[in-house]
Amino acid sequence: MAETIRIDLPDGAAEAHLSEPDGLSAGGVLFHMDAFGLRPRIAEMVDEIASWGHTVLAPNVFHRDGDITTLAPTEDLRVPEHRATYFTGARRRIDHLTPARFAADLPGYVAALRSRTDGPVAAIGYCMGARLAVRAAGQFPDDVVAVGGFHGGGLVTSATDSPHRVIPGTRAEYLFLHADGDRSMTPETVADLEQVLTDAGVAHVNEIVPGAPHGYTMSDTAAWRPEAYQRHLVALRDLLDRTLRAG
Repeated sequence: MAETIRIDLPDGAAEAHLSEPDGLSAGGVLFHMDAFGLRPRIAEMVDEIASWGHTVLAPNVFHRDGDITTLAPTEDLRVPEHRATYFTGARRRIDHLTPARFAADLPGYVAALRSRTDGPVAAIGYCMGARLAVRAAGQFPDDVVAVGGFHGGGLVTSATDSPHRVIPGTRAEYLFLHADGDRSMTPETVADLEQVLTDAGVAHVNEIVPGAPHGYTMSDTAAWRPEAYQRHLVALRDLLDRTLRAG
């Protein structure tokens, strides 16, 4: 069962959900949360991945804005209006977490994960966390052997620091399962991402999940789609088995 630990960072400390397998760990998974933060749903997902034999760490990347309790949703996110209202506040926290701030925190997260397990590392992320997972591979290209991004947004933009620009310098295998009808990852930007992945020569899956809205993995929100979640689980487990256990 996931425990909550604290990680010392340059700008203070961040809480994190940590879950470890019953037996020997087959590598580490750095889990980047969605915009709704660390909460019971994230702990459930962390535990599920750990049950496959991996050590999983999910840090509160919004630690500069508050701790887990302070930032936790207080209304039922399965109600569309509540989800939309909470996201308005979350948007400010997303903007506050600049690439430079995340880059400063990342060595602390990786060190905390490394203190619990040897072997290769996978970086995965949901919603805005997909961007962070890609950035993690770019910052630690020799450590991160797999990246999973699910209903991620803004992976390809015109900005000079767009996440997709780090992919050519990495060695990871990539798995992207995009939301259907997502304004932050349109079919056109998914195609642009495909070109980047292909040109980089990295193994990858880059697909839109039909009928799955942004946030489809999160059972505590209005976007939950169980069939799409199961598809993501099968693909993610296959990726981790192939890359972490092989490493």
